Amino acid sequence: MSFEFFAESFMAMLAGLPLTLKLAATAIALGACLALIIAMMRLSGNIVLDWIARIYVFVFRGTPLLVQIFIIYYGLSQFPAVRYSFLWPILREPYWCAVIALTMNTAAYAGEIIRGGLLSVPHGQIEAAKASGMSRFTTFRRIVMPLAIRQALPAYGNEMISMVKATSLASIITLMEVTGIAAKLIAESYRAIEVFIVAGAIYLAINFILTRLLLLAEYRLTPYLRQPVPVSVSASTSNSGGQVPTEGKSS
Repeated sequence: MSFEFFAESFMAMLAGLPLTLKLAATAIALGACLALIIAMMRLSGNIVLDWIARIYVFVFRGTPLLVQIFIIYYGLSQFPAVRYSFLWPILREPYWCAVIALTMNTAAYAGEIIRGGLLSVPHGQIEAAKASGMSRFTTFRRIVMPLAIRQALPAYGNEMISMVKATSLASIITLMEVTGIAAKLIAESYRAIEVFIVAGAIYLAINFILTRLLLLAEYRLTPYLRQPVPVSVSASTSNSGGQVPTEGKSS
């Protein structure tokens, strides 16, 4: 193993880091919006909407992401109706096909996570909000959603980490993100171990930063779990004028 080759591989793969982050951020943001819609469909009480959401979740959680990317990128182009439609300028681009596949996949998982978070909100707090005169939208915005986010954040954080790693599959449709550049380096140098070690280290660094941010968000959203700040004796004495009360003081 050559440290010079490690450095060269690292600098080469850094060129694909912006695309990796862009894929992950776009898919997570769009997937969160779609996941919220899916969760609301599951909880709507409408049997048609409920079953549409159930089928969607079943299909996208039950099939590999690799297959979904292949179907969206290669499969849809086989239909003339798609090639001559207004969607073709989007579906012919590898980047947008990868974003669509990643978004639809993460939405299936995140939808169930959000649904679980919404169901975990104590019913008594909802009743208290109604008794205070809050509308349904205000109750959802100020009571239900903040509590649901607190409950769902750890599980949703795991899904975000999985989505960062899943962006590596975009390399199979010619996108030169970190894994795509790694595959190119392997084809040129035949040094797979060194290249994959560097690629793994880059993904590890990304997810380390992401986990720190998630821990910070969880800390900020759960103030009741924070450790109380101990009050020192000097602070208590300074507040009482610098005198410590004593028992049995003689007159």
